[in-house]
Amino acid sequence: MTPKVSSPDSSLPAGPVTRFAPSPSGHLHVGGARTALFCWAFANGRNGTFLLRIEDTDQKRSSDAASIGFLNDLDWLGIHWNEGPAFTRPDGTALGGGAHGPYFQSERADTYNRYIEQLIRDGHAYHAFDTPEELDAKRKASLATKTPYRYDRAALQLSPAEVDAHLRAGTPAVVRCRVPAGPIVIKDEILGEATIPAGEVDDFVIRKVDGFPTYHFAVVVDDELMGVTHVLRAQEHFTNTAKHMVLQDALGFRRPTYAHLPLIFNPDGSKMSKRDKDKTLRAAVQQKGLTEPPADLGGAITAEAWKAWFGDKNKQLDFDIAAKLAAILDVTLPEINVDDFRRSGYLPSVVCNFLALNGWSPGENIEKFDLEFLKARFDLSRVQKTPAKFDRVKLLSFNCDAITSMAREEFLRLSIAHGEQFHPAFLKKLTREQFAMLAGASHERSKTLDELFRNNRWVTAADGALTWDDSKNVRKAMLEGTPPGIERLRGLQPTLTALADWSPAALEAAVKLFADANTGGNLGMAAQPLRVAVTGGTVSPPIFDTLAILGKESSLVRISRCLAHFGS
Repeated sequence: MTPKVSSPDSSLPAGPVTRFAPSPSGHLHVGGARTALFCWAFANGRNGTFLLRIEDTDQKRSSDAASIGFLNDLDWLGIHWNEGPAFTRPDGTALGGGAHGPYFQSERADTYNRYIEQLIRDGHAYHAFDTPEELDAKRKASLATKTPYRYDRAALQLSPAEVDAHLRAGTPAVVRCRVPAGPIVIKDEILGEATIPAGEVDDFVIRKVDGFPTYHFAVVVDDELMGVTHVLRAQEHFTNTAKHMVLQDALGFRRPTYAHLPLIFNPDGSKMSKRDKDKTLRAAVQQKGLTEPPADLGGAITAEAWKAWFGDKNKQLDFDIAAKLAAILDVTLPEINVDDFRRSGYLPSVVCNFLALNGWSPGENIEKFDLEFLKARFDLSRVQKTPAKFDRVKLLSFNCDAITSMAREEFLRLSIAHGEQFHPAFLKKLTREQFAMLAGASHERSKTLDELFRNNRWVTAADGALTWDDSKNVRKAMLEGTPPGIERLRGLQPTLTALADWSPAALEAAVKLFADANTGGNLGMAAQPLRVAVTGGTVSPPIFDTLAILGKESSLVRISRCLAHFGS
């Protein structure tokens, strides 16, 4: 007979063992990242083990590509697992492995089935052959009488012979856990003690019709066999703990220490969700009055699918379609996943620092710290019970401080790496020297790594394709004043054309001489029309750096085109 208790491997460290177990259904949500961060800090700060496993038993929602996305997200954040799936980092170093694999639940079916059969033999679980239609009818009946639905144990009315006949015939079946009578007491390190009343937890499914275990069963078996001592997870899993405790008792397993973390909300109190992106897109589509997908999407979505998406707030566009639509509509999508923040140019150290403050505080009015500090100071006693508010303004401020305080060489290195991953076409249009000049001129103005690329598209635009918008600021710079900006630019053109030295210092000296003679020494009155001429707008790095980055030939071509545009 299979023993009821499978002790953890003796090779486990003396310290605590925590685990992070995402289901691979996309990139890592910031809420999941915060959970992983706390699990990592708790274990590593106590000479323990942080274990990663992939809960991929839901075949409809899981994909290998998504699993890799999770691993990349965690690695980028610096949350490295001591045990789990094998992973080779970009620098060639390896993560993962260990004595308790495999770490993908889809590869552990035989293990789960052994324990399920044990529960059936011991009378703690049973096969149920109810059809979806039968269950749906019972749920509707409960709804009609305004009573909570509980499974009625109809399957237990079958005789052993009837059960055997169904199994031999291949009748679709699930396996349900037989929940004992009586209340269930949950002890939580953050929320305290709570009692789930008797009858609140009905006989829940532990193996689905497709043969895969449910989350509730697999997580209990894996936590036992992998030696998990502390389960840190979001508060939305709190009621699940009752089911897990029932299974632990039925299997003779020990109970890990539970600590349920506060949820992360938007500042308005709504839950941070992947649907926030689609909500933003729907608002923009409605404002534009679009009833069909824009032609610029190139047929990526049909008119029928477009209508279905726009009319159902629960539907989500494919990531690539959503990103392309956002660019077409010129809207910024809210960052929800770790990869969103990476694309937006946030630093991983800042993201980790900020996430740690969402639900935990080190005290002593300390707000800025690194992973080593977090590892040394993290404890459950300072985790809050109430939901955390994700303050994007504060996060951006943290990121700005980190970027502007770093060495110029480091900013250049990180900017090149960001550009190679997310803006390769931008980098290809500039020489190394040009990009270094642009980075130097942009460093003190950059809140994120991505701003350098998003705010300086003028530098990679073809000279003959640069356009000037009709904004109030542009019109003011070019058409107002005495004389108007267009005339100041026309007067400055010969000076720049004759200039042999196109360095920032020489450019500044030449324009200053022009300003002293023509604008009463007001350098801005000469510089702003010049900025509009060469960039198409009123915001850029310092104008003399801007001109030097472009080079003399491109600058003069743009000035001539601008004079023709506003002089017509």
